[in-house]
Amino acid sequence: MEMAGGKKISHDTPVKSSIILCFSHLRWNFVHQRPQHILTLASKQQQLIYFEEPVFEETHYPSIRIKDESSTIRIVTPVLPVGISATKADAIQRRFVDQIITSTPHDRLTLWYYTPMALRFSDHLLCDVCVYDCMDELSAFKNAPAELAQMEKALLQRADVVFTGGQSLYEAKRCLHKSIFPFPSSIDVAHFHKARQPGDDPVDQADIPHPRVGFFGVIDERLDIDMIARAAAAMPDVHFVVLGPVVKIDPLSLPQASNLHWLGAKSYADLPRYLRHWNAGWMPFALNEATRYISPTKTPEFLAAGLPVISTAIVDVVRTYGSQGLVDIVDAEDLETKLRSVLSRPRDFLLKEVDAYLANMSWERTWDAMAAHIQCAYSMKSIVPLRRRA
Repeated sequence: MEMAGGKKISHDTPVKSSIILCFSHLRWNFVHQRPQHILTLASKQQQLIYFEEPVFEETHYPSIRIKDESSTIRIVTPVLPVGISATKADAIQRRFVDQIITSTPHDRLTLWYYTPMALRFSDHLLCDVCVYDCMDELSAFKNAPAELAQMEKALLQRADVVFTGGQSLYEAKRCLHKSIFPFPSSIDVAHFHKARQPGDDPVDQADIPHPRVGFFGVIDERLDIDMIARAAAAMPDVHFVVLGPVVKIDPLSLPQASNLHWLGAKSYADLPRYLRHWNAGWMPFALNEATRYISPTKTPEFLAAGLPVISTAIVDVVRTYGSQGLVDIVDAEDLETKLRSVLSRPRDFLLKEVDAYLANMSWERTWDAMAAHIQCAYSMKSIVPLRRRA
């Protein structure tokens, strides 16, 4: 078995410990979001092995790429030959997973799923606790596998504890598991507070005129591309800045205009540098099946950056931030009116209310609460066999 950089899976000095083996459809180094926030905190107490979906390359032999992000975070990416069958791909990944587990000494194993599809090669594993962090309704996303719903049903039967990425998603699934808890998006306040401080404008944004209205995030079927085009056409004096990678849609389908600026993907570390020079943030999400249950992480991030925010009527945004008057909810008919109203306000118009609302929101609090539920599930699994023997 080949491994990138000549690395071995096993540690030079075996030390038994707790490990989390996470199966994810999201690349660790793609967009910094919920998995990275939560699992980085989890890695402070235990070893994290983040098992990504495979990449397919022109190679004759399967291998594993291993990258150590830190002393306690290891990223594992299977590299499979182009054209390999799904059955063979599953068998190879099953073997890789077994090798990883047997070569990583541990006293306690937590399996953590972001994608139910990983059950195809991991359903044989025995663990101390099985966690399903259901951050999105993946079956509603573009190009979702036909069997995803069936695989999720199997994962819900296997999981000891389930978390959801928002309240709406929790309400849709709460009858499917006896131990399910909502954990909406949290916020790294200190990071986004940097946008409230002065600083140089990034080079690729410096020449864009004001006022600027910005969006950052993955650009896919969840965005209302037509709304973005209409807004740019209706407000030629306003410049719309969009940061993020284009996924699952044709980049050539993105509208073009002199006041519409697609600046591409930016690192999480650089986001405050861009946001500090915007006049408002907006979330022009389409209202469709893919957005029905989303709880956008960028809502509190925009607010922590000190920006006024407008959003389409995403349910979890409306009944939290919208109901508190912290985010203006818009549709196609009143977009220009509300956006110009927001742009006319002082930037610090709602900062006091925003800071009070965000004061008790942090990824640290989220992880602490999740960890308590996981420990409870672990304790229950340990106690039940003892009771049965008694």
